[in-house]
Amino acid sequence: MFPLSHNQFVSLAAAGAFVTLAAFNIPARADELVQLLDPVGPHQPIIASVGNKRVIAFYLPGGNSCAVHAVIGDNDINADTPAVRIRVSLEPGQIVHIDTTENKSLNLQCGSNAEKLSIVDSEEAVAFGMTVESGNETVKASASGF
Repeated sequence: MFPLSHNQFVSLAAAGAFVTLAAFNIPARADELVQLLDPVGPHQPIIASVGNKRVIAFYLPGGNSCAVHAVIGDNDINADTPAVRIRVSLEPGQIVHIDTTENKSLNLQCGSNAEKLSIVDSEEAVAFGMTVESGNETVKASASGF
């Protein structure tokens, strides 16, 4: 083993930290927002930005349906606008559409046998909808099926 000088040790530690952050795909800066966009199983979160809003969603399986829970708030954590929570029960194949006032949408679909919740790109017909007032902004959510 060879002795390391202070400068060599600091350089090696910095390189190791960079490799670790890159390997785990963790944001290196505090102001970067984490996103979890892959299909998830019960109790696991989907975290996404939709326009200027942040959505954290998860579901609980119930029978053969997905009891979806979503919290919608501003991307800016210093904003005075309170977060909004929605709950909706989806049958397999149904999609909940979460729309912002900027015409941006997040579409969450319940998988077959309520095995997963996924983000989908869909232009399905709306089966039902709701509007939630949050401060000065309106958030809309609707659901559709096949």
